[in-house]
Amino acid sequence: MRQQRTLGRARRLLRLMFTMGVVLSLAGCTWFAGNGEESTSKEDTVNLIYYTIGEPDKDLKLVNDKINEILAKKIGVTITYIKVGWQEYEERLNTMVSAGTPFDIAFTPEYATYIQRGAWLRLNDYLSGVSKEMYDAIDPVFWEGVRMADGGIYGVPTNKELATREHWMYPDELVRKYDIDISKYTTLESLEPLLGLIRVKEPSYLPMELDKDSHNFFALEGYEYIIDKKLPLMVLSQLPNAPVVDIFETKEARQVLDTLRRYYKAGYINEDAALRELQGLKRNERVFWKAAGGGPLSENIWSKDRGYKVVAYPVTPMKVTTESVRGGIMAVSADTKHPVECMKFLNELNTNPEIRNLFNYGIEGVHYDLDSNGQVVLIRPKDSNGEPVPDAPPDYAGVQYTQGNWFILKTMGGETPDPLDKWEQFRESNSHALKSSLLGFTPDLSHMPIQRKNIEMVWEKYYPSLMTGSVDVEVELPKFIDELKQAGIDEVQAEVQRQLDDWRAEHR
Repeated sequence: MRQQRTLGRARRLLRLMFTMGVVLSLAGCTWFAGNGEESTSKEDTVNLIYYTIGEPDKDLKLVNDKINEILAKKIGVTITYIKVGWQEYEERLNTMVSAGTPFDIAFTPEYATYIQRGAWLRLNDYLSGVSKEMYDAIDPVFWEGVRMADGGIYGVPTNKELATREHWMYPDELVRKYDIDISKYTTLESLEPLLGLIRVKEPSYLPMELDKDSHNFFALEGYEYIIDKKLPLMVLSQLPNAPVVDIFETKEARQVLDTLRRYYKAGYINEDAALRELQGLKRNERVFWKAAGGGPLSENIWSKDRGYKVVAYPVTPMKVTTESVRGGIMAVSADTKHPVECMKFLNELNTNPEIRNLFNYGIEGVHYDLDSNGQVVLIRPKDSNGEPVPDAPPDYAGVQYTQGNWFILKTMGGETPDPLDKWEQFRESNSHALKSSLLGFTPDLSHMPIQRKNIEMVWEKYYPSLMTGSVDVEVELPKFIDELKQAGIDEVQAEVQRQLDDWRAEHR
């Protein structure tokens, strides 16, 4: 009798549990389909606002909708995918952070600066939990490079080449026409005869293209920025005890500035360089010399962007610096209401090839096809007669370095295909990269906000014109140095030196 009562209670409990399960599923709660895959109702889907750099695409919403279709089914997340143009992005991000504008995830230039403003969420706990798959997929050196002095990780680095070397690129047609050995030109001064040649023989080409952010010519001498160029403190990182210097007080900087001034006066540099905003490579623009950071096979990407074949030569060593590993970081807003969902999304972006390729290339059959090798061949926009327009920008294009793990991307086919072992070549290159002696060092200057702001204001006043050769160095450089001192750079330099000495002592 006791056994029968027990069995009766068990049956009633099972019926109750079954009824509750039906009610909950009808009420819109998460349930599991018969195939074992998690499925989520629209009521439970969390939408995340995501900002990144790049020109807004004609088909951005189409790609966004396809991404959301997959994310909603798999992790119960959708995104509002917002691209802000190259010229506007940094100002837009700064304004949003300052004003407390709600968003969840953003591509973050000036990673450390925004951390010190309290903008980004500390991710450590999530990286050992909901995003562990992503954490394991990304090279440990990247995590070392984004870790701050407090041990915190506040952003997800793009898993790509470790050493982003400075390359100088040239049109292949002109290199072959004039039989130029580009490996011989690795200093700014060495370019002078080439630029003069192009100025005379190829007047339709701009000899040297610069913009207001300019090129880090100081890296050619082995200097590294402590934080970023808006705080012009640098160290010769190959020397174990090299001091922190204001780069504009060095003889190397004076030589660079004098050379740029000479080039500008000779007509080698674009006249609007001090005003030109940072931008991607413009298609079919006739430029002889252009600098860019990249890794193995980067000239393939640059050739596709230019619309003609370019060749490139690396002019800095294959050294892993804090700056190189922080070149492409996605961060989560400290004010997000959905931290777990943000990390689930970033985990998918870095581990799910379908999602990653959607972000980078768009939709198969719409924005690209696959050739017989499984490589991507882009579909060009068509005219009213249905004919491809060769020079037209694509209807969708991701900015590869900003959006997650490269090693799960398909490679490019077409007229200049990537080698089928492209990512193996990248891994091999990464294995030979040497770490900078400063890798991972970031000073805490959160107690010096006024000095930082004043220094940045002085930098913005002088740097673009000096670093493009647009003004008289003899007149403007002393003013720049003097106003940096008035803004407090000596005080900041002393504090950075103190912290660097302590850091070096701990890491010996």
